[in-house]
Amino acid sequence: MARFVHVPASRITGDLEAIGQRPGADSGDPQLGRLRFDTDETVRAGVWESQPGGWPVEEREDTETCYILSGRALITDAATGEAFEISAGDVIVQPKGWSGRWDVKETIRKVYSIGG
Repeated sequence: MARFVHVPASRITGDLEAIGQRPGADSGDPQLGRLRFDTDETVRAGVWESQPGGWPVEEREDTETCYILSGRALITDAATGEAFEISAGDVIVQPKGWSGRWDVKETIRKVYSIGG
């Protein structure tokens, strides 16, 4: 059964657990940070941060919805070639099967939910 989760604003904007370089990074040194607040096995949620750098995404295994808290990145959709500049206040949805590219220009922080 899913559990209720409350995460104070100070935790969302505070320090995150360092989790190393983004796997598959091919530019820059995108070091990652994360704060997980999963509700159960079917929904993964939390805060994620990446320092500048870039990486390809090949056929996502799941759908992820994100609210961008801070920073700036360019996300390119492989199917259309369209590039989207994202920044604080934006919402993005990366559907299952999506392929594209992330290029983080300024350290970016997002609240995310995957699955469910």
